[in-house]
Amino acid sequence: MKTEPNFFEKSYEVAKLIPHGRVTSYGAIAKYLGAARSARMVGWAMNASHGDLSIPAHRVVNRKGLLTGKHHFEGTNLMQQLLESEGIVVVENQIQDLSTVFWDPNLEL
Repeated sequence: MKTEPNFFEKSYEVAKLIPHGRVTSYGAIAKYLGAARSARMVGWAMNASHGDLSIPAHRVVNRKGLLTGKHHFEGTNLMQQLLESEGIVVVENQIQDLSTVFWDPNLEL
C-alpha cells in the first residue's frame, strides 16, 4: 500500500523541477502546494534535504532573492558557488536580476 507523500516530499518534487540556471522562492513552492502560508516549512524541507544531491536546494531562495539558507550548506559560500556555476549572478548574498531567473511553479507547471 503506497502512502501519500508528506509536505517535505512534495516540496522536494517541486524543487527537482527547477531548471538549471533558475531559482524559485520558498513561498512560491508553498503556494504551488496549496499552502501559501507555509514558506518556512519549505525552508525546513530544503534544510533537511542536504544529504540528497538530487534535490537542488541551492535554487530555492527567499522572495527577495536573498540566500537566506546559505548557512545550511557546507563551506562558507557553497550555495553561492553552486548558483554561480549555473550562471546566476550573486552579489552580497542576493540574486541579481531576480525577475529574469525566477521560476514560478504556479506559472510553469
